[in-house]
Amino acid sequence: MLIKTPLHMKILVTGGAGFIGSHTVVELFKAGYESVILDNFSNSEKAVLDGLKEIIGQETPYYEADINDPAAWDKVFTENKIDGIIHFAANKAVGESVQNPLKYYRNNVAATVLMIEKMQEYGVSNLVFSSSCTVYGEPDSLPVTEQSPIKPANSPYGNTKQICEEIIKDTVATQKGLRAISLRYFNPIGAHETVLIGELPIGVPANLVPFITQTVAGLRGQLSVFGDDYPTRDGTAVRDYIHVVDLAKAHVSALALLIKQGDAPAYYDIFNIGTGTGSSVLEVITAFEKATGLKVDYAIKPRRAGDVTAVYADCTKSNEVLGWKTEKTLEDALGDAWRWQEKVAKR
Repeated sequence: MLIKTPLHMKILVTGGAGFIGSHTVVELFKAGYESVILDNFSNSEKAVLDGLKEIIGQETPYYEADINDPAAWDKVFTENKIDGIIHFAANKAVGESVQNPLKYYRNNVAATVLMIEKMQEYGVSNLVFSSSCTVYGEPDSLPVTEQSPIKPANSPYGNTKQICEEIIKDTVATQKGLRAISLRYFNPIGAHETVLIGELPIGVPANLVPFITQTVAGLRGQLSVFGDDYPTRDGTAVRDYIHVVDLAKAHVSALALLIKQGDAPAYYDIFNIGTGTGSSVLEVITAFEKATGLKVDYAIKPRRAGDVTAVYADCTKSNEVLGWKTEKTLEDALGDAWRWQEKVAKR
């Protein structure tokens, strides 16, 4: 069978109007792929589509629908010859998942099962799944590799990512012709260099960096730093913060690897996608201040339910097998995040 080239491949991007999804649509276009977006805009805005159009010079077809709706999948697959899926669409707030676990199991797990069933029905072979470093729970040692033990999740959100990985792996093992990669990525931050797209949380941000930028912009009160008594170098939690553009490029590399498998009867693999460096909350605040020349008003608060002490990646496998490496620094990402916040504030 002739393997299609990117110029002849159409990729469905679920959650494609979201933070990571929109940046991935840009990188797919740059690599020669055509994208179709499926998004219900529950955590994004249609204005993102205008930003995408300005960056890539053309409109990206989209379907406004919920991924739990079987009819939506049928409409997408009957109106397009889809060659692969990059699956972002999911709820992602750790704290919210602790308070409302059923929402997360419905939107993250049940919808993924439905998606795979529809892939089988319509003969779609390639899947890149948006997983998370949360599958490692509280790691025994750092940095975490793909062989690090999968610990009991600290939150329902983390558990949904573990369950979805298992569902995909089990299905690949038994379903001929399905090829999949799970990307376990760490903490995406930043914005596109044009600041035409970026992180746009609906309501109160659930992640550190947009809370920093909104605090400095005067949209939020004092920044809360949850916990200063962790066993880390400064007492605050440590994470691996990766620029969203670097992360988006990893998805294109993963898709290319799947395509290289050709007619392989089955293929499944997992990759860590991070920088390989852990930064504490206080270090991120300091780096933001250095990148922007602005001060961050913050206060120490009690630890937050569901948070792990520290996690950062060993990306050797991604570097060697995917041929992918990060290119942007923490300060690059924080500077881009602030320029994006400034642009959003002027709208």
